[in-house]
This record gives sequence, structure tokens and C-alpha cells, in this order.
Amino acid sequence: MPRGRSTFTKRQKEQTRQQKQRDKAERRSQRKQDKPESGTTDDLDLLREAAEAQAALFHMDHDNGPNHEPALSEKKSGE
Repeated sequence: MPRGRSTFTKRQKEQTRQQKQRDKAERRSQRKQDKPESGTTDDLDLLREAAEAQAALFHMDHDNGPNHEPALSEKKSGE
């Protein structure tokens, strides 16, 4: 018994959908494999450079946080 046109079309659409899912899963796994190699040290270097640039704008070391300088009340009492 021959199949109708709609059955063939449905089967083709389902095969295309499954192939797209497989391709998407493959791309996702490829990104997961590539991510740890290229991201960690470069990101840390960029963050460190940004912190140093921001510290230079405020004329302080990037390791000393904003709480390193005494407050105004402490400066007045120490004078």
C-alpha cells in the first residue's frame, strides 16, 4: 500500500528536525570543550588590567581597596 504525500512530508520534516538537534548538540559540546582552554587566563588578565587602570585613575594601588584611606572624621580627630 503506497504512502500518501503528507506521510512523506511529515517524515522528511521529522528527519530534518532530528538532524538539527544533533547538529545543535554537537556545536554545544564543541563550545564546552573549547571554553576552558581559551577563557580562564585571558579573562583574568583582562580583569587585572582593568583593575590597574581604574586604580591609576584614583591614584592608588589596585590591591588596597576603597576602605584603605581613613574617613574624614578620622582625619579631623588625628590633626
